[in-house]
Amino acid sequence: MTTIPKHTRATIIPCLRYRDAPAAIEWLCNTLGFEAALVIRNEDDTVAHAQLTYGNGMIMLASVVDSEYGRLLKQPVEIGTFVTQSAYLVVNDADQVHERVVQAGGTVLLPLQDEEYGGRGFTCRDPEGHVWSIGTYDPWAEAERPR
Repeated sequence: MTTIPKHTRATIIPCLRYRDAPAAIEWLCNTLGFEAALVIRNEDDTVAHAQLTYGNGMIMLASVVDSEYGRLLKQPVEIGTFVTQSAYLVVNDADQVHERVVQAGGTVLLPLQDEEYGGRGFTCRDPEGHVWSIGTYDPWAEAERPR
């Protein structure tokens, strides 16, 4: 066992940037079920740093700004709505979250379906084009793994 990862709740935390971070926080919380644990706003109401929790996981996000770090990233709208990574959310009821995404105007990219490897899920875009896969498959649960 390696000693590099710190023993904490979650050791991988995706970091995202949004042009309208306050609206993104609202959508992610109201639609996907995140909870805003910390939101630090700048004087101009942009978000300097936010931590949204999801079960025992977390994402961090901030507003798009012209900075050394910001210049390393492109928003989906800047690259033909493509993304180079996405996140998977483990949920209790994929059908319920799918309905919330549809009601909130999210774009479903891959339909709600039972997966060959177990679980049920779908893939969508949030209002700024970030891709989210959502499903009941729990890769940590030994009983769900196909044999």
